[in-house]
Amino acid sequence: MALTREQKYRPYADWSEAELEKIKENAARSPWHTNFHIEPPYGLLNDPNGFSFFKGKWQLFYQYFPFGAAHGLKSWVQTESTDLVHFEETGTVLTPDSPLDSHGMYSGSAMQFGDKLFIFYTGNVRDENWLRQTYQNGVLLDSKGNWEKVPKALIAQPDDVTAHFRDPQIFYYEGEYYALIGAQNKNKKGLIKLYKADNRDYKAWHFAADLDFANDGTAYMMECPNLVFVDKQPVLLYCPQGLDKTISDYRNIYPNMYKIAQSFEPETGKLKEPSAIQNLDYGFEAYATQGFNAPDGRALTVSWLGLPDIAYPTDKFDYQGVLSLVKELKIKDGKLYQYPVEAIVSLRKDEGKTFDNLPSTNNVYELELIFAAQEQTEIILFADQKGKGFSIMVDSKQGEITIDRSQAGEQYATEYGQTRSCSVDPGQISANIFIDKSVFEIFINKGEKVFSGRVFPNKDQTGILIKNGDVSGKYYELDYGRKTN
Repeated sequence: MALTREQKYRPYADWSEAELEKIKENAARSPWHTNFHIEPPYGLLNDPNGFSFFKGKWQLFYQYFPFGAAHGLKSWVQTESTDLVHFEETGTVLTPDSPLDSHGMYSGSAMQFGDKLFIFYTGNVRDENWLRQTYQNGVLLDSKGNWEKVPKALIAQPDDVTAHFRDPQIFYYEGEYYALIGAQNKNKKGLIKLYKADNRDYKAWHFAADLDFANDGTAYMMECPNLVFVDKQPVLLYCPQGLDKTISDYRNIYPNMYKIAQSFEPETGKLKEPSAIQNLDYGFEAYATQGFNAPDGRALTVSWLGLPDIAYPTDKFDYQGVLSLVKELKIKDGKLYQYPVEAIVSLRKDEGKTFDNLPSTNNVYELELIFAAQEQTEIILFADQKGKGFSIMVDSKQGEITIDRSQAGEQYATEYGQTRSCSVDPGQISANIFIDKSVFEIFINKGEKVFSGRVFPNKDQTGILIKNGDVSGKYYELDYGRKTN
């Protein structure tokens, strides 16, 4: 059921227990709930937020609307982990309850200050004419889950930008605290603003510079900017909405991109010698990627496997959205690699079976495959008895990988195409493939290229089929400890 604007922004307390119970019961009927990904039991999840380390645990929040598959009055839900693989909700939910976030707690980041976790987020406010005003706000969270909001906005909307000013991303660099904020200027062009904390005080921020990263000037908004450092080399992650396709030939409604620079000058906001813009993920869904540098220096990221302004098959069950696996970034020979953290192997139930045709699986598994050189190979996952399903075609002679979901389950977003491709060097090609009920994450050559997205298979689409070519490897059943449908 589509919600009206009034329903989307109805105060949480005004929803009755009976209304919420009906939503929960409908969501429970879905055959597509995941097993080892962060996903809401009901309602809508979108951006990952507040990815950080606090009091000995990894913290990861997600933006949330509880009352159906709609982008409405957003809150934040807290999850924690000891291994970056198994995340559990803590019961802490940060809600929009002040004049500075009356129409939703939008995206942001987090970092420990003293004995508290400081959460930096955008407050969305609408007036009686539905005109938006945004504020960059703070929350302090203690180790027991108690939270209090900083009573005043920390960064007000500058005069040179529109109300599209959001997603503060705090980071630490050479002894100082900085924040990036995505923005749109008065000419409706996207940019990224850099702020610095005075005297390392999270309550006192001043504008430092507009980030200089060889912005091509074609995007109308920069969402979710992040700056992380991989062996001291800066990597800018961002979502340039409206990016001209002559700049990068992406196919999703909105792209998630990155640039690798040689160094960072915080005084001028300059990323020196930035690379050409690159696609972070070649699949159908990966957006709002959030990254941070862990206490041990690793650059870690997580993405929303979903996109704004797209309807999903789960909508009819009153829920939507899932987060990706946590990945570590590395740079090898000038290329950015993304691969799940080492603890991902803890999901494996056994030593693995030789990869072969399987007429039926539980659609919760990992494949660790080698595609022979000079071959054209096609495998079908989520396969039915007629061989229809999710196709992965690997041409190791030409160095081309193509995925096709046009025969896999319920179709959606077809106006953006049902195939995706990327290129790698010809020769033997490896792939680690994680399948989780309605999610796929494919890591080519241990993360040189990545395909992520959703597939909503029919009831009989549970098999694996080697259609042609030379492929070998292992099949691992995975177990998170969560009940599967």
